[in-house]
Amino acid sequence: MDKLLPTTLVGSYAMPDWLIDRDKLAGRFPPRVRALELWRPIPEFLDEAQDDATIMAIHQQERAGLDIITDGEMRRESYSNRFATALEGVDMDNPGTALDRSGHANPVPRITGKIRRKHPVQVRDVEFLRKHTDRKIKITVPGPFTMTQQAQNDFYQSEAEMALDYAAAVNEEIRDLFAAGADIVQIDEPYLQARPEKAREYGPQAIDRALDGTNGITALHLCFGYAAIIHGDRPKGYDYLAELAGTKIDQVSVETAQPHLDPTELKPLKDKHIMVGVLDLNDPAIETPDVVAERIRRAMTEVDVERIIVAPDCGFKYVPRDIAYGKMCAMVEGAALVRDSL
Repeated sequence: MDKLLPTTLVGSYAMPDWLIDRDKLAGRFPPRVRALELWRPIPEFLDEAQDDATIMAIHQQERAGLDIITDGEMRRESYSNRFATALEGVDMDNPGTALDRSGHANPVPRITGKIRRKHPVQVRDVEFLRKHTDRKIKITVPGPFTMTQQAQNDFYQSEAEMALDYAAAVNEEIRDLFAAGADIVQIDEPYLQARPEKAREYGPQAIDRALDGTNGITALHLCFGYAAIIHGDRPKGYDYLAELAGTKIDQVSVETAQPHLDPTELKPLKDKHIMVGVLDLNDPAIETPDVVAERIRRAMTEVDVERIIVAPDCGFKYVPRDIAYGKMCAMVEGAALVRDSL
C-alpha cells in the first residue's frame, strides 16, 4: 500500500431497502442457492437497480474517505451464491442440503459432475467499479474451501478433490478480475474458522491452487460469521489463523473488534498485511474515532504499522445504511488520528 493505514471495506456495503427486502434477508441464513425472491425490483429492472445501488455504494465509500473501494456486492443475495451457482457440475434444479456454521440445514448446490467455470462471473462488476472510481479497487469472490463446505457432494471421491476443482475455477476468475482492472482480489473463507479440522487437512492447498500464477494483490477474509445472523456465544479467538502464514495470500482480514481479539494471535502472520477489523458490527452504536484509534494501536503491539489495513470486522450487508455510513466515517477518522500521531 502506498499510504500508511489505508482504509477499506471487507467487501459488502449496506443494501438499500428499495433494492432488497431487508426483512426477508435478515430472517434467514445467507442463501447458498439463488434467492431471487429477495429482490424488490421486477426482473426486467433488476440489473439497472443493482447498477444504481452500486454507484450509491461507491459514492458513500468515497464520501467517507475510504482509500480502497469495493462495489458493495450489490448484485449478490449472499457473498457466495452468485459465483457458486454459476459453475458447471452443479444441479440447481435439485439442490442438496448441508449444515451451516450454526448447525442448521440449508439448501445448497448439489454437485453431480466435475466443477468447472463456464464463463467469467464478475468481470463486468470490476469493469463497472473501475469506470466509476479512480481510487484503488477491490473485488471479492468466495473461496474454494468455503464453497466445498456449502455444497452436497454427490460426485467426488473426497472433499479435498472437490475443493481443488473449486480452486481451479476461482483461479480462472481471479486472473480475469485482475485483467479487468482489479487492484486487489479478496477470497472469502469464513469456513476455515468454522471447520478448522477439515481446513487443516486441505485448506492451504486449495487456497494456494486458487492463487496459482495470479498477478496482483490477494486478500483472504475469515471471521466468526455475520453478527446479525450468528448470535449467542461467539468465539473470542481463532481456531484457524496461524495456518495461513505459509500460504501465498498477501493480506488476511481478521475480526478483532467484537471479540476483543488478543493481538498476540496476529503474531504468526507477521509477514502478511493484516486487515484489522476495528468496527463491531454487533453493536449498532457508531464508534468514536478514538475507539477506532485504540483498536488500531492494540493491533500495532504485534503487527508493524506498515502492514496494517483498517477495515470493519465483517461485511456491512445487514447493517442499516445510516449506521454503516457513520461507522465508515469513524473508521477513516480513527485511522487518521493514528496516522497523524506517527
